[in-house]
Amino acid sequence: MTDFFFYGTLRHAPLLDRVLGRQVDRTPARLDGFAVSWAEGQPFPMIEQRPGAVAEGILVHGLTDADVARLDFYEGCFDYSTTEVVVQGGACARVYMPALGVWSPGAPFVLADWVARFGPVVVATAGDFMAQAGQRPARDVLRRYGLMLVRGASRVRAALGLPETQRRTARPADIDVIARRDPYAYFFSVEEYDLRHTRFDGTMSDVMTRAVFVSGDAATVLPYDPVRDVVMLIEQFRVGPFARGDVNPWLLEPIAGRVDANETPEACARREAVEEAGIALRDLLPIANYYPSPGAKAEFMYAFLGLADLPETAAGLGGLAEEAEDIRSHIVPFARLMELVASGEASNGPLILSAYWLAANRDRLRAHG
Repeated sequence: MTDFFFYGTLRHAPLLDRVLGRQVDRTPARLDGFAVSWAEGQPFPMIEQRPGAVAEGILVHGLTDADVARLDFYEGCFDYSTTEVVVQGGACARVYMPALGVWSPGAPFVLADWVARFGPVVVATAGDFMAQAGQRPARDVLRRYGLMLVRGASRVRAALGLPETQRRTARPADIDVIARRDPYAYFFSVEEYDLRHTRFDGTMSDVMTRAVFVSGDAATVLPYDPVRDVVMLIEQFRVGPFARGDVNPWLLEPIAGRVDANETPEACARREAVEEAGIALRDLLPIANYYPSPGAKAEFMYAFLGLADLPETAAGLGGLAEEAEDIRSHIVPFARLMELVASGEASNGPLILSAYWLAANRDRLRAHG
């Protein structure tokens, strides 16, 4: 059995319980001669020796070898390893210290600030993180941590739920996960589940295997100028049509992007409008929130129409070089947009949905300018 002193995010009970896979008792503790700071540019803290400083934390007694193995995986992914310290009162404990030179100290760390800014997302991510234990080396997991936080943020939004006026109300006991695997995890990931679920007749289904492509939530925005009655479309190469064998994998689309871990869908839409097309949006009008392909993808879309000034000169080339984006924007009259939808040249769901929504609301938007 081993005692641990935790000074950073693992002081947050929901996170420690998720990492350990069980609940543990904890008591307040302090460590003299150490200071806790944010790791510069990271959503977690670091500890360093500093004469006269005191690190606030918690003491957890009697952790098992299995507990320590889980902690070592979680902390080891960030280049933290344990050393023995003596906390106030004389108790000996292990504490996770960062490897020298890996992280730089920033501002003083305040747990309440971390909880408010990152807590729910990091806790939601921890389950996915710990599922990698024994499957992938710590370094591989760390490289994907930013993308895993994006998935965690999607989980937080998903937990808010959607209306249940027509469909059944799900209960936790309705789905029994027997096993989960992650056969592919890089920029995106594939998760594979062996599971069974409650059938409509009240019985449980047979065990089935289902694979899901995970890419995080995304936002789309179709810029519209109600005075000129034009929209902006972007054009870019898409690997999905290419893999399907499409003879022309360059698509016309609304502006779109993945919602970052600590970003709202609205903020994502505005950011992507600047990055992809160099335009600033005025009002954002919600179109729909939806799963584009729920049989195989975990992606959830937030679709908007963005009011903007769109002269002919707004069209051009854009995209972020560091993301290998090569984007061309077009200023298109509304009538031409609907021709593209009717002909099939506008061939992706977000653009078709946005075009029909605009057709239904165009008169109202034009009347208000």
